[in-house]
Order: sequence, then C-alpha cells, then structure tokens
Amino acid sequence: MLYHLLYALHDTYSWLNVFKYQTFRSMLAFLVAFVFVLVLQPVFIRWLQNRGVAGQPIREDGPKAHEGKRGTPTMGGMVVVAAVLLSTLLLADLTNIKVWLTIVILVGFAYLGFVDDWRKIEKQDSKGLSERGKLIVQFSLGAGSALILCLLGFSTDLHVPFSKDWVIPLGVIGFILFTSFVLTATSNAVNFTDGLDGLAIGPVMTVAGTYAIFAYLAGNAKYADYLGIAYESGAGELTIVLSSMFAAGLGFLWYNTFPAQVFMGDTGSMALGGTLGFIAVLVKQELILVVAGGVFVMEAASVVIQRYYYKFTKRRVFRMAPIHHHFELAGWAEPKIIVRFWIISIVLAMVALTSLKLR
Repeated sequence: MLYHLLYALHDTYSWLNVFKYQTFRSMLAFLVAFVFVLVLQPVFIRWLQNRGVAGQPIREDGPKAHEGKRGTPTMGGMVVVAAVLLSTLLLADLTNIKVWLTIVILVGFAYLGFVDDWRKIEKQDSKGLSERGKLIVQFSLGAGSALILCLLGFSTDLHVPFSKDWVIPLGVIGFILFTSFVLTATSNAVNFTDGLDGLAIGPVMTVAGTYAIFAYLAGNAKYADYLGIAYESGAGELTIVLSSMFAAGLGFLWYNTFPAQVFMGDTGSMALGGTLGFIAVLVKQELILVVAGGVFVMEAASVVIQRYYYKFTKRRVFRMAPIHHHFELAGWAEPKIIVRFWIISIVLAMVALTSLKLR
C-alpha cells in the first residue's frame, strides 16, 4: 500500500523513484519488521500475562531440564507473522498474484498453528490438534495454492539443482501433490525444530536469506538466463516477504534467545515453515530446500526414523526425538546445541547458494 502510494508520486518528487527498486523496498521491509517485533513483542508478552493466559505446556516425557520452561508465554510467533504481513502489505507490489498467494499461505498456516497452540494452552497438554487433522489442513492449503498456480499457467516442471538442463515434468496432478508435500513437510519440520530456545528461528532466518537471493535472481530475466535458473516473472517481489521474515526473526530472537522470555509456538513455526516451502516452489528451487533447510530435514527425519524403528523393533535409535533432545540427554548444554545447529544451518545455506554457479 505504501509502495503504491509513494511510487505514484515519483513524477512529482523524483527521489520517490527509489521505491521502484526491490532492493530498496526489501531493506525498508527489513527495518519495519525488525522494529515492529522488537517493540511489540514485550507488549504481547505482558498482555498474555495480564490476561492470565497459561504458558507453554511441557512434554511429560521430555527432558527434565525443561521443567523450568513450564509457564513461559507462547504464541510469540503471532507477532512475527504480523510483522511479515504488515511489511509485505506496505512495501510489496500488491498487483502481484505470487505475493497474495504467499500471504494466504502465511495466514492460513498461522491460523492452523494458533488453533493448535490454543488447544494446548486450554488443556495444558502438549498434544493439541490431532496429527491427522493438521496434515489434512496443511495438505489442503498446499493443494489449493498449487491448483491456483496451475490455473494461472505456472510451470509444473521440477528443476534439478546443480544442473542446467535436467528438468522433470510433473504434470498438473504431480505438481499439486508435490507442492502439497513440500508445504506440509516444511511446516512440520520447522515445528519439530522449535524445541529449544532460539533453535528454530536461526535456521528460519538463514533459509529466508538464502531464498531472498534465489527470488531476486529468479525474478530478473538477465540474471536468471546468465545463471541458468528458471525465470519467474514477479518472483523478485518475494524478496520483500523474505527480508521481512529474516528481520522479524532477528527481532524475535532478542526475546527468544536462551533463556527464552517467549516461545514461538505452532502459530509461528507452522506459518514460517509453510511460507518458506511455498516460496521455494514459486522460485522453482524446491529441491535445494533439502540442503538449505538441512537442519529441518535432520530434525524431521529423526522423528520419522525413531517412530517407525520403534514401531517395528520396540527399540530406539535416538535417546529422544527430535534429535536436539538426543543431544540434550547426551549431556550437551542447551546453548551449545542451539549455536552448533545455527552454524550447520549457515554452512548449508552457503552450499545451497553454490548451486547458482555449479551448473
């Protein structure tokens, strides 16, 4: 809205011409989102406490050290989502359908996470919504967004990273199923990772930063042709969304760093995960998300391996899943686990970016 209002005046005030540049608006979105979260997160925490809203329930089978976290305010991700939404509405090109679809995914997954969080708080039970119910809603949001993309003529081809010419035609049905899987898997993987103070938001920021670069390059025909990546008209506007996500995460980390004053909750983790997965689809860099989001993949894989290995053998591979709990029970201090996972995430982001040249 602000972008459209101010850029319309650039003929009268020439300096307003800067608003046509996605890089400028991305930097402005960064500042807006960061300040928004930094200022409003403590207000939200006090509001929750004053209203007597119960804090985060703790897994009964979780590490004993987590008992000290009981009652910590949760749903802090609501402020993060609001910051991303505000920055996007103010500074992105609202004539761009990719921006609106991303907003729908952000809000849709945030609402699902909110309902899950609220049920946990009301019942003081860490289970929340049923697993099947969440999967149905996540898959439906993914399928609906993919169907709209197909109706708009979006390419259903899957581009393989580290290759210029290797393209897998998925077809409409395959694309819908694949997109649904990407959104569902990414949303849940970020949710699994959100188990220690600041653990999830760090990799969310590195992945958002990585895909901001992918989005900017994919939305520029010259850069896309030079690098041998798929050109997607309008994809550059997603840099505003991703820049604000990075900044909102940074502001949230101010309060979520160990020991956390507030938790992100499913409201934040599902929304941010689902949005990152959807943007990966929009910029045709779905497969490299496995590398850039390697920490999320590791966390989700540990849950799947633990569950099915125990189901068939009645034995465990890890002391506890997700895998960050395994390291906790192995005696690693919580801050050590968090920082080391951040380091891994940064390194994997750099590896993902090398795919731009290694083709």
